[in-house]
Parts: sequence; C-alpha cells; structure tokens
Amino acid sequence: MGTRSHGCLIAGILGGLAVSAVAVPAAHAGPIRIVAAENFYGDIARQIGGADVAVTSILSNPDQDPHEFEASASTAREIADARIVIRNGAGYDPWALRLLSASRSPAREAIDVAKLLHRKDGDNPHLWYDPSAMPALAAALADTLAKLDPAHQAGYDRRLYAFRESMEPLEGRIAALRRKYAGTSVTATEPVFGYMADALDLAMRNGRFQLAAMNDTEPAAADIAGFEKDLRTRRVKVLLYNRQAGGALAGRMRKIAKEAGVPVVGVTETEPAGRDYQEWMVSQLDALDRALSR
Repeated sequence: MGTRSHGCLIAGILGGLAVSAVAVPAAHAGPIRIVAAENFYGDIARQIGGADVAVTSILSNPDQDPHEFEASASTAREIADARIVIRNGAGYDPWALRLLSASRSPAREAIDVAKLLHRKDGDNPHLWYDPSAMPALAAALADTLAKLDPAHQAGYDRRLYAFRESMEPLEGRIAALRRKYAGTSVTATEPVFGYMADALDLAMRNGRFQLAAMNDTEPAAADIAGFEKDLRTRRVKVLLYNRQAGGALAGRMRKIAKEAGVPVVGVTETEPAGRDYQEWMVSQLDALDRALSR
C-alpha cells in the first residue's frame, strides 16, 4: 500500500514552519544531524557515519502500519533542523517531501533513494527489498558526508568499505536461494517483497491483486478468484504477506492458504528493533527458505 495518499499533513504544521523556513540551520560543531524517514535508512546512516553523525529515524515501530503515519510538529522540526534528510521516494513517504518543501534550506542535503535507483512514482515503492538499494544509498551518503565534513572523510570511506563487506553474506544468501528456487511459483497479498522475489528469480503470481492492495483499491473479482484458486490448488509454494498492513481480503487469503497447507511467510516494512538491515534481510530469507523447502 506504498502509494496510497496519506493526507497526513495539516495546514497548521506547514504554516508554523513558514516563519522559520527562511532560516538556515546553524553550522554543526558536533556530529552531523541526519533524519531518515524510515529506520532502515537510518540504520545505514549510522553504519556509514559512525560517531560523526547523530541519526533520527521517523518511522521505527514495526507494529505500526507506516501508511497510517501522521506527521507531527516535532517531526517537522526534526526535518527542518537536519543537515541531511534521507527519504524513500517513489510516492512512499510524501509527508517527508512536503515537510522538506516547507522548510527549504541551501545548507541541507536531501537524498531520495528512489532517484538513486532511477525509480519514480507509480513504481513499486518498497525499495529496501531491492538488493541494490542499500549499497547505492551507502555510497551516496559517504560522498555527501565527505563533502560536508572532509576532516572525517577517511572514517566515512573506511566504514563504507566495512559496510560493503558486511553485505556479502546477504548477497551470498540471495545467490544461493536463487540457484535453489529459481522459477518457483509464489504469491503475495502486497508487493512488499517484490524486488527481493525478482532477485531470487521467483515466479510471482497475482500481480494485479497486489497492485490493487498497494493502491488501496478493490481487486477485480476475477483476480480474487484467481488468487484463491492458486492457493486451494497449491499452485504456489508460499504466500507472502505484510505483517504491518492488512485488511479483510488479506486475512481471507491467509486463512485459505493455511487451510490448503500453503506456507505463509510474513514480511515487514519496518526494520525490527535489535537487528541491523543485513540481519533483518537474512532472517526473512531464512524464513522463506524454510517455507519453500517443505
């Protein structure tokens, strides 16, 4: 449901910012302040910036539907005071773009992950499941930090190298699962896992149903029937579902899958507490491996 309209910014927030929008944030004597719209991007910022940055992540609750988020005055202040803001883009977090526009500053750098990947509004916005997304962000962030803080460039370069090494187990896991399961038919209630499914070369079914769910519209009756048939006849090996967002239809598909003996694997839109991005992705791939191997 990454492209649904949030409608979450009230005129009062924007109006309150209008007075301070002309002010340029003061030079930072301490760590560079980074605000990430989503916590997995904040995690990468910490991995690259280390002690030279102070990171705030806005969306960080894995039990909350990100699409129900409403920006507050405190969120607006965080973004207004940041030296670097990282957002997903592709229509996923329009509230962040509107807050950036309400507090323009030539001293602030904004990184749009969708633009790094040449994605646009209307594309699947769940970019963090694309294996190329975090390496692209890490490189862009290291360059931006070095430009703002050249005295610590060696540290940013060193941590970027360490990050790339830390991604190797995840990349190896993806390659191993692709060799093992390429061409296997799976389905999902939403396209949250879509980019990773592509990387694994899985045959993802019921795309029109998923697109309707993502856009918060009612799927066509034929698409619902086709989805149910895939589950009841076990044409698909796994049903992927979004743990953080659901509805009656998604619940119905989960119920049918369980009745038919089709394994159900939950995925999330928010990085869970106590894990870094790499661990989070590997844990979900491990769960998918267990399900597909039944």
